[in-house]
Amino acid sequence: AVRETFDSAINFLDTSNEYGRGESERRIGYVIAERGGLPDGFVLATKVDPSPGAGSFPGSRVAESFDESVSRLGVTYIPLLYLHDPSRFDVDDITAPGGPVARMIELKEEGRVGSLGVADGSLDLVARLADTGAFDVALHHNMFTLLDRRADSLIDRLTRNGIAFVNAAPYAGGILAKGPDQQPRYVYGHAASGVHEAVRAMQAACAEYDVDLASAALQFSTRDPRVSSTVVGVSKAGRVPAILKSMDASIPDELWDRLNDIYDHDRTLGVAR
Repeated sequence: AVRETFDSAINFLDTSNEYGRGESERRIGYVIAERGGLPDGFVLATKVDPSPGAGSFPGSRVAESFDESVSRLGVTYIPLLYLHDPSRFDVDDITAPGGPVARMIELKEEGRVGSLGVADGSLDLVARLADTGAFDVALHHNMFTLLDRRADSLIDRLTRNGIAFVNAAPYAGGILAKGPDQQPRYVYGHAASGVHEAVRAMQAACAEYDVDLASAALQFSTRDPRVSSTVVGVSKAGRVPAILKSMDASIPDELWDRLNDIYDHDRTLGVAR
């Protein structure tokens, strides 16, 4: 899958220190070494994470996490470094002098990192950290999809302030890629009442225009000029060509109107906990 990515028109790859306990970075690093370096103009992003099982996230751990990542990836410079899921910790500790944010700024000042980002699932926390002025990029997931538009005001706020927005998980955990019959779960949980019905209605609308639902779900994100990049999970070879095919699918305005009407019909879609 990494080889397919490097061979394609895709120029951005997102990973993290803790994904697969480092295995994600090791596999990406293997292909980087195999190719003799990253393709020209390619943006590689990773994330600093606390120590596994740790109850705190000191600034010193940022340096350790960064060093682990560059070692696995086989690089000395990271174009984009995210603070990963800071909502696991108290925001005052995260932003305190000598804390994780301060240490990330130092890495950027040292020329070891190009841009700094924050990646989290909390709308409020992403907005609060973006307001510190420390970050160039904000990544949020699962709340700007065909089924959920709660991130819309955050996106407006970020773009007004010159912060790039990266939208992750446009398939809402897979239900918008495979449909509810193959993937009944929604955003990693049991779907609330109405979700399956809405997705089936979207599938039917797409079928009328000979469009795959996954293509509409992906392009809902990629067609929005406020979205700097869209992150799609790729678990095995063969998925990258399918993503590129979805990107190139022709979707008429009439279908977008239909999909928006289905969304507007019930804005209470969510996850049953």
